[in-house]
Amino acid sequence: MIIILKHVPEEGPGSIEQYLSEHSLPYRIFETINLEEPHFHSDIRAVVLMGGPMGVYEREHYPQLQISLRVIERALRANVPILGICLGSQLLAHALGAKVYKGQEEEIGWREIKLTHEGMEDPAMQALARNPFTENRDRTFTVFHWHGDTFELPKGSVHLASSDLYPNQAFRYERKVYAFQFHVEVTEAMIREWFQQDPLASRMRRETQARIGEYARRAEQFYRYFFNLKTINREVAMY
Repeated sequence: MIIILKHVPEEGPGSIEQYLSEHSLPYRIFETINLEEPHFHSDIRAVVLMGGPMGVYEREHYPQLQISLRVIERALRANVPILGICLGSQLLAHALGAKVYKGQEEEIGWREIKLTHEGMEDPAMQALARNPFTENRDRTFTVFHWHGDTFELPKGSVHLASSDLYPNQAFRYERKVYAFQFHVEVTEAMIREWFQQDPLASRMRRETQARIGEYARRAEQFYRYFFNLKTINREVAMY
């Protein structure tokens, strides 16, 4: 069973859910805004933490963030693979002892990231970096952003990617924990919904139509690796 934690209704798992459904991988989405909290058991094979507009530093006002932090703690102890996206990555950074804070400006839309040397050596990032049309590994490629917070790298983590605005775009902790500031999960329908009342709506539609095909294939390549991390020997603790 793969656990997916949503923090707000509009930020769902997108292409992650599509991938899991197409490959008959069992999953359950928990609406943490409704205080739904999973219980760990031996069948849990991965945890995915979605985004949200709130900040980690506002957790006293958002009880769903406390739920996610408890789940992260249990998953880390159980050696279960974790993927944190946007707010999810910031929750991971906080849980691992790093500072999370507001950035100087928001990073919104289709913008490039650049993999570090360690990112180019990481197998999950290699999957994301592989150009689906040329089969080359692109050190620099375009991803979708919508965030204004950032984090310091947790002690013991591996820095995987940066952008012009935010140097800490992605990290890995130990072997199975990945944190992405950018939204690997977006679909064209999600972006239309997010920007429907926004002045950037027309521009986002045009750019998304031009980029989403390649991006979806990069994301699928990453999912194929991440959701097979169960093949690494591990013991799952019982809670």
